[in-house]
Parts: sequence; structure tokens; C-alpha cells
Amino acid sequence: MTRVHPNPGGGWTAAYDTLAGMSEWTTPEQLAAVRETIAASIEGWQPPAVHAVGLTSATSSAEFDFPLVNIGDGYLPALVLAKTIGYAHGTQTHELTTAELKHAIDGLAPAEACTSVEHPNLVSWRHLLHEVESNPARHLVAVFIGDLDDPVSSEADGSLRTQLPS
Repeated sequence: MTRVHPNPGGGWTAAYDTLAGMSEWTTPEQLAAVRETIAASIEGWQPPAVHAVGLTSATSSAEFDFPLVNIGDGYLPALVLAKTIGYAHGTQTHELTTAELKHAIDGLAPAEACTSVEHPNLVSWRHLLHEVESNPARHLVAVFIGDLDDPVSSEADGSLRTQLPS
């Protein structure tokens, strides 16, 4: 299978293209190597305290639906998503297009070959993609919270923070 990684936000680097060209990432060591390579390719990368992809409400509510919230972990998915949208550090909300989410899913998919770890972000992202494709009134957002002490940056950020454990 050929993987195409056009990136509307930040552009894939040659190093990432080499990793993505591997058909599978089968071991935790390979996942760690991929994580380190992508992190090194993002100038100023700092892992966020929290990151999530969510959907606007199916109603007129201002709430957002975040089926999976990553707190202090999930950095490979965060890196793939960051590379897709051009995120490096800090607190930021990005209105995510379906094309961007598809690219992130495609970029992370080789990780599924490592069966010794679960891949909840891929499961969640695929579910969200299905939801937004079946209901075009809903929109995707990616929220990165650099530090929990950072001010709330958007309605989506505020909604995500209400879902965090105390």
C-alpha cells in the first residue's frame, strides 16, 4: 500500500516519510523510534499536558464531544496529529478538516502492527471521522493544552477542561 501524506499544516519531513514508508511498526521499540524521529522533526516540540480530538455537538449546544482524552500520554498520536496540523507547543485549538484527520489516521495506522500495545486514538479518530462524515453539520476540533495553568484558548478547550478529572 502506498501512503500519501500531504499536509495542509506543516508538511511531512523526509525522515517521517522514511518511517511512514515502513509497512508496519511492529514493536514498542519501533514505536519509540518513530516517536523520537517525529518529535525531532518538529521545531520547538513540547509534549502537551492534554490533547484530544473532538466533535461539535449534534445539537445547538456549545459543548464538544471528546470520546478520548489523552492526559500526559499518547504522544505518538499527538506527534502525528501535530505534524499534520503544524502544532509544536502551547495551548491551541485547531478546526480539523476531514482530510487532515484522514491524513493523521493514515500516518498512525502502521502502529497497529504492534499488537502488544493498544491504539485507542486510532479507534477514536476513526469513530469521529465516521460521525462527521455521516453528519456534515458536525465539525472536528483538535485541542492541545500545553499546561493546565494556561488560559482557556477556545470554547472547545473550555469544554475539554470540564471533562478532565479534578
